[in-house]
Amino acid sequence: MNEPQEAHAASGRGALSDQLEQRLREPDITIGALRDLLDERGFAIVLMLLMIPSALPIPTAGVTHVLEIFAALIAVQMIAGRRELWLPQRLARRKLGATFTGKAAPRMLRFIRWFERHSRQRLSRLLEKRISVAVLGVVLLVFVAGALVAPPFSGLDTLPSLGVVVLCLGLALSDGLVVGGGIVVGIIGLAVELALASVAWSFL
Repeated sequence: MNEPQEAHAASGRGALSDQLEQRLREPDITIGALRDLLDERGFAIVLMLLMIPSALPIPTAGVTHVLEIFAALIAVQMIAGRRELWLPQRLARRKLGATFTGKAAPRMLRFIRWFERHSRQRLSRLLEKRISVAVLGVVLLVFVAGALVAPPFSGLDTLPSLGVVVLCLGLALSDGLVVGGGIVVGIIGLAVELALASVAWSFL
């Protein structure tokens, strides 16, 4: 057993990817059910799930903006210091659907397993501090807002969304280095978005 796997086993929670894969096999799995499974990691994991469709090139039937609004709500709860994740009933009862479980979930699980193989707990105590969670909540809210205001079908929401996904995965794995990587990706995405917006504005 390698070091990252030992760290997860020692936590008594098992590998995150294994837990998610097991639950995603259940028929009609809802976002609320995943929240209840994932204990204190619920904030990061639900936020990651909501932003995966924006970060991956998969058909979403135009629901990404709705999911991003819900994602912003979760980031606000992190900033406010809530201990338990509150979800609107509409979102909690929302089924992930065949598109997610059949197309997005396999890619997501491969993505998570790659990070699990290479990550270990770094700066975990710092990440658990109330002020750290609040600051990261602000960062996540900014990235989600960047994805939300990106023009439809432009692809400009991809990098800010990917920054959210990587940052949340780092929180779930208690790896400060992965969290930092997510912040870098999100900042690059916002910078590209702002640069292109500035160019477009100059032609007006």
